[in-house]
Amino acid sequence: TARHVNEWGAAIDFDGPHAQGVREFFISNAAYWIDEFHFDGLRFDATQSIIDGSREHVIAAMAKAARKAAGVRDIVLIGENEPMDTRLLRPLAEDGCGLDAIWNDDLHHSAIVALTGLRQAYFADHHGAPQEFVSAAKYGALFQGQFYLHQGKSRGKPGLDVAPAAFVNFLENHDQAANLPMGLRLHQRCSPAQKRALTTLILLLPGTPMLFQGQEFDASAPFAYFADHEPDLAAKVREGRLAFLSQFDSLRNEAVSLRLPEPDARATFEACRIDWDERARNRGALRFTQDLLRLRRRDPVFCAQRRGALDGAVIGAQVFLLRFFGPRGDDRLLIVNLGHEMSPGSLAEPLAAPPMGRAWTEIFCSENPAYGGVGAPPLLMDALWRIPAQCALALDAAPIC
Repeated sequence: TARHVNEWGAAIDFDGPHAQGVREFFISNAAYWIDEFHFDGLRFDATQSIIDGSREHVIAAMAKAARKAAGVRDIVLIGENEPMDTRLLRPLAEDGCGLDAIWNDDLHHSAIVALTGLRQAYFADHHGAPQEFVSAAKYGALFQGQFYLHQGKSRGKPGLDVAPAAFVNFLENHDQAANLPMGLRLHQRCSPAQKRALTTLILLLPGTPMLFQGQEFDASAPFAYFADHEPDLAAKVREGRLAFLSQFDSLRNEAVSLRLPEPDARATFEACRIDWDERARNRGALRFTQDLLRLRRRDPVFCAQRRGALDGAVIGAQVFLLRFFGPRGDDRLLIVNLGHEMSPGSLAEPLAAPPMGRAWTEIFCSENPAYGGVGAPPLLMDALWRIPAQCALALDAAPIC
């Protein structure tokens, strides 16, 4: 069943003159949605802008109140945090906030750079390189305290010990779609084959995968920034929106800025409505997503998400592999190639070797014609490796009969 998760806007100062009253309102409000409306969880928006110097941070207090209101029910508490501060995930007893997960912006940024080549503004510190995807698969956040050039300061907190499921992995969300020109969807801005390959990674990767509305069937409707305000406020919102987007050099072009959808225009909102008939028309894209989710759910190794049970290696300029270790030698191998076909013949990489008495057998290919792909030759031909272009392949270490 679909989860109902509420979202708060942020940029709130809990250290102000009326802090105590505001603090109590938000804490009780968190409990209210869980108790009164039986929501399955809460999403805390822009938590880096929720300023609170109290001994117990207001987010921690809200999390505690929400779980108390849930009683015996399990609820999910997710935080959006631009620097990906892992203290949000730490238990309350360790001065954390006790949330279940945070959005993995680092993985998203690397994916956008790899798929579109865009390295402006907050994408500038990511390269879309294979090593970034290997590191994200193993450790979640890429910046865990290192210097971040775009902001001129360190970003993130240590999180090597954080469980994989605590990172929400995605290629699209409402903010990121709306922050790009005209609100275009990702599949409209990159190679369909590359998008399928990285979607395969996101949906099989350790972590919690998230699909944005309509992404599962390549919805054509854009998702632009829209808001319904009185004229004076609407004008200020338009100005603020243009100021925010000015961090992207390409959007400072007057020809581009004049075409940006007006946030308060009814037409902007109407254009974002999803055409649900596209589920039938885009049957290949929908089947691709369904097959991947089915594999993730049913495959005992992909769904295990055991910490430390994964390793990876870069094997080409745009090619990497991930080895998922099964408990009984029933390993899985995921190979992702975002570039040209690669025919190395042999691979000097131990992670590519199958377990004793087993051989790699293909169980998923993102270039399956049923998904709109062009097909792919066998990965192994007479024991020689041939990795198809712009493709992701999942392999099972099957026993040799």
